[in-house]
Amino acid sequence: MADVAEKAGVSRALVSIVFRNQAGAGQETRERVLRVADEIGYRPDSAARLLARGRSRTLGVMFTVQQTFHTDLITGIYPEAERLGYDVLLSGATHGRSEAKAVEALLSHRCEAVILLGPDSEPAFLDELGQRTVAVSVSRRVPRARVDFVHSAEGKGVRQAMDHLVELGHRRIVHIDGGRGPGAAERRRAYRAAMRRHGLQAEARVIPGHHTEESGIEAGRLLLAERDGGRPLPTAVLAGNDRCAMGLLMAVTRAGVEVPRDLSVVGYDDSHLSHLMPVGLTTVRQDALLMAEHAVRFAVERLEEREREPREAVLDPKLVVRGTSGPVPAGPGPA
Repeated sequence: MADVAEKAGVSRALVSIVFRNQAGAGQETRERVLRVADEIGYRPDSAARLLARGRSRTLGVMFTVQQTFHTDLITGIYPEAERLGYDVLLSGATHGRSEAKAVEALLSHRCEAVILLGPDSEPAFLDELGQRTVAVSVSRRVPRARVDFVHSAEGKGVRQAMDHLVELGHRRIVHIDGGRGPGAAERRRAYRAAMRRHGLQAEARVIPGHHTEESGIEAGRLLLAERDGGRPLPTAVLAGNDRCAMGLLMAVTRAGVEVPRDLSVVGYDDSHLSHLMPVGLTTVRQDALLMAEHAVRFAVERLEEREREPREAVLDPKLVVRGTSGPVPAGPGPA
């Protein structure tokens, strides 16, 4: 700023007035200052200016690099944060970089609040984080932790998917579990409850897994190996999420299984990849944009109203029927 003032022949205070777009500088002087700033490549340091006032107005977002649904959430976080006058800083968790390290990086960069996308951390860590700063957990609810929560009604989404499959005539419906992933426990419980409600508890089967393509591939190989050993394939599979469903589809279609003629597959999330496949994935849609908007608003309102207590938003999911679900396969015809 001093360099601009010297070259433009004005005081540093006047340069500050110009860049804050305040009254006190004539039009000719204003244009000269802006022209000089452009010539020497000067840009106002908004972060430094905010920190001088004791604020960064920056929201930190922790996400898992491999999770495609997190990309959809981030797409919604940026415009809502900008609308409310905040910047966004991202920090990714991946193999070799823990969620704790990703969060600490955000705090070290003076983020005022942290939005956690599908955190897998222990409840004690989330509660301790909520004591240190404003924190919002998206897609995972942790009772008694001092953080805001934004998630979909997992049980309602699974019930929609299961009712859809049962109405198509399916009885042998397998669930590939999401392990410790966000929403996995709720989806597992809802699957078992739906099987009981439809009188199919004897057919209920949960295959341990994770929210990854590799987990879907492994489950597909297991089912194919059992088929080769004489155990029939299930007629439908409810995957823990879209990534798991895609891995399953890769494994079974490569083995010649036709979807949905031989096997129906349903995912969960409705991530942007779910409708880019040759056959669109039937899945339960979580409204990523609405979830993102709630998360940003919760964080900002806690920052602006320091006495506000953490809140919870539960959003309704919706089944999206595409090409991977169909009627139960017909039994063998007459010899």
